[in-house]
Amino acid sequence: MTSRNAGALRDTAFDAAEIDRRLAAIWSTTPGVWGALATVDHKVIGRRYITTAFVFLALGGLLSLLMRLQLAQPEARFIGPDRYNQIFTMHGTNMMFLFAVPVMQAMAVYLVPLMVGTRNVAFPRLNAFSYWMYLAGGLLLWIAFVLDTGPDVGWFAYVPLSGPQYAAGKRADVWAQMITFTEVSALAVAVEIVVTIFKHRAPGMSLDRIPLFVWSMLVTSFLVILAMPAIMVASTALILDRLVETHFFNPAEGGDVLLWQHLFWFFGHPEVYIIFLPAVGMVSTIVATFTRRPVFGYLAMVMALIATGILAFGLWVHHMFVAGLPRLGESFFTASSMAIAVPAGLQIFCWLATIWAGRPIFKTPFLFAIGFIVTFVIGGLTGVMVASVPFDTQVHDTYFVVAHFHYVLVGGAVFPLLGALYYWFPKLTGRLMSETLGRWVFGLIFVGFNLTFFPMHILGLQGMPRRIYTYQPEMPWSGLNMFISLSAVILAGGFLLFFIDVIRSARTGAVASSNPWEASTLEWATSSPPPPYNFARLPVVGGLDPLSDRRDVLPVAAGLRVDRRELLVSSIVEATPEARETSSGDSIWPLLAAIATTATLIWSIFTPWAVVWGSIPIAIALIGWFWPKGVPEDES
Repeated sequence: MTSRNAGALRDTAFDAAEIDRRLAAIWSTTPGVWGALATVDHKVIGRRYITTAFVFLALGGLLSLLMRLQLAQPEARFIGPDRYNQIFTMHGTNMMFLFAVPVMQAMAVYLVPLMVGTRNVAFPRLNAFSYWMYLAGGLLLWIAFVLDTGPDVGWFAYVPLSGPQYAAGKRADVWAQMITFTEVSALAVAVEIVVTIFKHRAPGMSLDRIPLFVWSMLVTSFLVILAMPAIMVASTALILDRLVETHFFNPAEGGDVLLWQHLFWFFGHPEVYIIFLPAVGMVSTIVATFTRRPVFGYLAMVMALIATGILAFGLWVHHMFVAGLPRLGESFFTASSMAIAVPAGLQIFCWLATIWAGRPIFKTPFLFAIGFIVTFVIGGLTGVMVASVPFDTQVHDTYFVVAHFHYVLVGGAVFPLLGALYYWFPKLTGRLMSETLGRWVFGLIFVGFNLTFFPMHILGLQGMPRRIYTYQPEMPWSGLNMFISLSAVILAGGFLLFFIDVIRSARTGAVASSNPWEASTLEWATSSPPPPYNFARLPVVGGLDPLSDRRDVLPVAAGLRVDRRELLVSSIVEATPEARETSSGDSIWPLLAAIATTATLIWSIFTPWAVVWGSIPIAIALIGWFWPKGVPEDES
């Protein structure tokens, strides 16, 4: 890179202390409320995402306890059918749309720039906008629930039950519009993660040197981009049917109720892997660190991630095996549903080989990784079972599917996520979580989870339907239901202890060094927590594990300016430096754009004219967002 501006301040012109001072001045968030609202620092936004997602996890967990209290005994009257339908819908919607997907993307927002050796995400203001939209969608859903206008049509909102004929009022409209909020947020994060990984990697981090967690988030982001428009189209068509009398799902007027299921599940099954694939990257990172060796079969793991992402789009009809579709078509989806077990099995065998050949250190993060392998194998086995049309026909609407669903999602995502939080907590806060409490948390959650959800397989085989709020005393389900409800208390106790440990550790936990686990990935090459600019000088990557050799000395790349926010642009394949670009500074306009969009979307629930009039403040906010600023002359 050659200079065309003799006055440019480059990091080669100063010593390390002066570089740190100048970078801190230019990259730091302005103190106070205004700075907090205007910040575009990916670390600040990532922490907000993670915190908000876990608040929604706690709220969703409380709803599940209410459902278990209602189902503990036959003919219980603790919750009426209407409120139960709201709680049931809120639990599923909250966990899927406000926790599971956002929390995985939140981890990427915080970690991916650090792991690829850059100073921020590719589109910082879009990142800030995505968080405000996510928060607004969550507040809309929960405020509606508190006001007794929470959705009551299931987290899947099947038509015609969610259509204008059977779902009067605004409950289904709130659900449909909440989808818009969360999917806009998810798509924004996916785009910025893809561009950050492809174009802002540190010099030398070629595609065959990308950490497995980064690979998992790259594949996940493509799944989001390709799958989530389907649910946005479906929810938009539903709200149009309800508010402006279109007939997308009305058979009497040429619509089709099965169209909803196809659109929803075309998104809904890739969504399972949108949740699961980041967990694969988390487990791979944890296993490599705590076995003191690289993950066995790096290339096989990457190919398995990509294969899972591709096959994920060929499974959606196995949610519709009882919908009366042609048997020949169902057979192809049965084959796809079984085939996707192959890359998942390959990943598990690679982890087992890594553990077998390594020197395992049984810290809390590693315990959660082991717990994930056990629970996900059980969920995967039952997944192969329900992929069979004859078996699925018998258990489709029973608690067997509830058990399978939770083994895959909780076992396959929450266990790795908790392990990842114990692992990366020093990077987030600069402090270590308690190892003693961590072992108790793992034990309570692992035991409580299996005692809660494994008996649901038996309930399903005994014929207990899902989505019911009570049952008759003569049915043989009361004993197991009471056992499950009591076991849920153990599970809840584990999560309560986890939240206590998080709060205690963030305030008074042991101070962590920059690399307390002696890990080999780039996020540990800077302080814990990182400075606002992440790296004073960008690291140069010489292998798959850049910190595994000579941990105290890491080659660095110089040449970025220290008088403005700059990011290095690198080539997609080899990560060869190509250019520098200015990174957006703090701005209030993403928040204002989110407020304008939120007002328009909520207003549109009551009148379609909101789309017309609401476009005016949105346009003003976008003009302010993209208004050209005075920028010093760039360099090539």
